[in-house]
Amino acid sequence: MPGTAFDPVDIVGLPTVEKRSLQGERLAALVARLAASGNPFWTERLAGVDQTSITSVDDLTSLPFTVKQDLRDQYPLGMVTTPMAETTRLHASSGTSGKPTIVVYTPNDLAIWAEVNARALALAGTRPEDILHNGYGYGLFTGGLGLHYGGERLGCTVVPVSGGNTALQLQLLADLGSRVMLSTPSYCLVLAERAHAQGIRDQLGVKIGILGAEPWSEGMRTRIQDAWGGGFTALDIYGLSEVIGPGVAMEAPDDLGALNVFDDHFLPEIVDPETGAPVADGEYGELVLTTLTKEAMPVLRYRTGDITRMLPDGGVAGRHWTRIARLTGRADDMLIIRGINVYPREIEAVLMDDPDVGANYAIVVDRRGPMVELRIRAEATADATDRLSTVRDRVAGTLAERIRIRADLELVPQGSMPRTEVGKVKRVHEQVDDVDPLA
Repeated sequence: MPGTAFDPVDIVGLPTVEKRSLQGERLAALVARLAASGNPFWTERLAGVDQTSITSVDDLTSLPFTVKQDLRDQYPLGMVTTPMAETTRLHASSGTSGKPTIVVYTPNDLAIWAEVNARALALAGTRPEDILHNGYGYGLFTGGLGLHYGGERLGCTVVPVSGGNTALQLQLLADLGSRVMLSTPSYCLVLAERAHAQGIRDQLGVKIGILGAEPWSEGMRTRIQDAWGGGFTALDIYGLSEVIGPGVAMEAPDDLGALNVFDDHFLPEIVDPETGAPVADGEYGELVLTTLTKEAMPVLRYRTGDITRMLPDGGVAGRHWTRIARLTGRADDMLIIRGINVYPREIEAVLMDDPDVGANYAIVVDRRGPMVELRIRAEATADATDRLSTVRDRVAGTLAERIRIRADLELVPQGSMPRTEVGKVKRVHEQVDDVDPLA
């Protein structure tokens, strides 16, 4: 275990020269460990690699990629590189193929996970004396327990309320006076709406929201902060179960728009999504991560599918983490509508930029006809109820300019669309028959 709950955590990172040296040592050790593990997957994957040639981060591109399909193909435990007797935890993410993606942890993996989440919390402004309201789901999902142990590592008192039961959540926020709340961005918005409806929003002391597990735009940040009132800051946390869970990277209130990657444990690259070739710094591409220190299930050059770019040095003075831009979307989330590539986040950006459109929306890809159609349903604000037609025409025109196709936009009254209180909100739906997925 790296320290106790009362030791300080590192929120600045190592200077470049020291960092590259440490990363090189850890990368070489990782490759050697995988090659010697006796794991059939890694024995085959590294068959053409001279492990003695891997001595620095400059050698990273000579190593093979790992992709999510590898974890599915090796289901359930084919990528575990340590004896199961040495492991102590298993988590899983929901899978679209009928099987979950399983990840396994040793005690040291859990200690690292607690450490990086403690860093994320501290970077966001969480203090050891805080009562930390954790509204992420517990169980097989990595969100709840990852940040729970990060909070304990930092020295906080953690409230493991999980998702759902909104009335209880608001009661605990009011009674315990939590200053920092953890949840998905969609549920953070639900809590603000319910608090406002009950007339208690101004009585709550929440000032920081650490929000992840769903993609969300700058426009959504504005909506969430406005919903909570003055002094509230919504911050993005990034992670994925295949790498470790939450705690891979964190946004800081003094450097909004940048995610600080904890690069002594997670080595980032940006590659062309089509070719896999590295892109120049500052260019958008697919984020690739290597777990330098994980023991039970390390991944080498894992293609996340998330689209971002490296940001230049020059963030907050004295902080040395690799900075990447907040994600613009996922390569596999891209919709192809009549030959045009559309990212759902582009649609969200248009909706959130319009003051007459509410924060709740859904997208339907209608595949019933010979040509794929795009339908969008969004709530209008209460002030726009008597001019829905004008607002709809304006927003539809802006959408067409942004995504280069015409979408069928439907505006509905505020509060008429369902809210997601447990788990991740589903924004994109497909329709293949006459059953309306938004009914």
